[in-house]
Amino acid sequence: MALDLSNVKKATSFKEQFTVRAMVIGTIGSIILTASSMFVALKASSLPWPIMFVTLFSMCLLKIMGNTNVNEINVTHTAMSAGSMVAGGLAFTIPGLFILDNNAQIGVLEIGLCTVSGTILGLIFTSLLRKHFVEKAAMPYAMGQAAAEVLVVGDEGGKSMGYLGGSFALSGVWTLLRDQFAVVPALKLVPSLSAYGSFTGLWFSPMLIAVGYLIGPLTIGVWFLGWVIGDIGALYLGQTAFGWAADFASGVKSSLGLGWMVGVGFAITAKEIIPNAKNIFGGMFSKEAGKDAIVPMQWAPIVMLIFAVLYIFILDMPIVAVIITLLGVWLTTAMSSQCVGQSGINPMEVFGIFVMAIAKVACNLEVTQAVYVACIVAVASGLTGDVMNDFKSGHELGSDPKAQWIGEVIGGVVGSVVAVAVLVVLVKAYGGGVFGTEMFPAAQAAAVASVVGGIANVPVFIGGLVASVIVYFITPVFTMLGLGIYLPGYLTLTAVLGGVIRFILDKAAPKFSNARGGIIAAGLLAGEGFLGVIIALGTAISIIKGM
Repeated sequence: MALDLSNVKKATSFKEQFTVRAMVIGTIGSIILTASSMFVALKASSLPWPIMFVTLFSMCLLKIMGNTNVNEINVTHTAMSAGSMVAGGLAFTIPGLFILDNNAQIGVLEIGLCTVSGTILGLIFTSLLRKHFVEKAAMPYAMGQAAAEVLVVGDEGGKSMGYLGGSFALSGVWTLLRDQFAVVPALKLVPSLSAYGSFTGLWFSPMLIAVGYLIGPLTIGVWFLGWVIGDIGALYLGQTAFGWAADFASGVKSSLGLGWMVGVGFAITAKEIIPNAKNIFGGMFSKEAGKDAIVPMQWAPIVMLIFAVLYIFILDMPIVAVIITLLGVWLTTAMSSQCVGQSGINPMEVFGIFVMAIAKVACNLEVTQAVYVACIVAVASGLTGDVMNDFKSGHELGSDPKAQWIGEVIGGVVGSVVAVAVLVVLVKAYGGGVFGTEMFPAAQAAAVASVVGGIANVPVFIGGLVASVIVYFITPVFTMLGLGIYLPGYLTLTAVLGGVIRFILDKAAPKFSNARGGIIAAGLLAGEGFLGVIIALGTAISIIKGM
């Protein structure tokens, strides 16, 4: 449903939304958020979505300054959020090398090249893919929708503000009690399934419940079916009925889920992107051909060629691995855009692991080069998926995509430099052995290190890939099946709860669901997102003080 912007102050020109103060605020915000995101990703092995925090922070600050509009706020928060997932892509991969070898000698130049090039590749594919996923495919992008709702309601005020403020307060207080004071539970697992390696249960997250509500019952139902196949089928029945070993059952679950997600990526590329390749990618070769690109992109192939040369001579990658990496970025940025658009989840390290595994098999890569591949891909897909939420918000608000993209460039590049600096400082201060310990568990990086040898069950992976391609060409309804198979059950069932609430309200109180449900969900997203980042900033500050 389109937002009613009749009572909202909008920009009337490019200059009114892309302002000097917007970029100053966005740059400073990107520095702070990127630094805190590095600490949180390494400490808590997770990252809160930054969009709700940056939306509220930008709105409050610019309204205090005066004479602002929803589009200037939107451009500001796009710049501010860009560095956060860049930090995630770096923190979820490179520390794996130190986990494997505490004394690993990895230079600043190598880390910087992986991170900055991954960021720039993400910027390139954001420009190329935005129109397809945000406008043509009209992906939901629940976080982006919620951010737009917050800006509109915040600008209009009135009764809707009460619903938004109430749900925001409820979600924020719960997050504070859960994450800061630990007086309410965070997670409850089902013991009978935990014994078989399943993380089925509920994560008490207002944000994820709201995501399930906004995504809707149909997509959530497919996600739930994936959980049934992965956790009940592969893990539980696999071990109890078929006599599979625990490691084998776990490998079937992860390989099938990953194969399905990758197959969907191939299918989307073959069915939707390649037929529109002239409009989507033509901008890299001709200004007239590239109708979908946000800005002229004729420079992009030259930049990619430069990166290819640098990868060969600085990262010591074989030419085949370089080609696989660049093609992998192309595929996984599309997969990330689709995944975030439909589920609100961006498994960037999974995309990195997938491309890393292919490159390692094709070229017999050394471990260090393999993790470099994972880092480049994770950074690019992490950034692209994240900012698609901002572009969805901008599309709903009528913002100029060019203004947003330039803001993304500034925030993303600054963020990539900050992320590298933070990692280098941590290694200098504590040594590489700090990763994988209680101080910085770095669970995703540990996962990258553990699977650097390849995919657990290749035949199952291939089977999932082929099946998903066939099914997608019949119907795109089962796109999110792989995510449900792959993800831990507590994420799936929590989102399912939101979908069930949406289904009940749509049937029992459709007027309330249409008029107020989305606003309440936006408040729940904003409350946990805002307080989550505040808590993350506090964690980062306390760690810095202890250094």
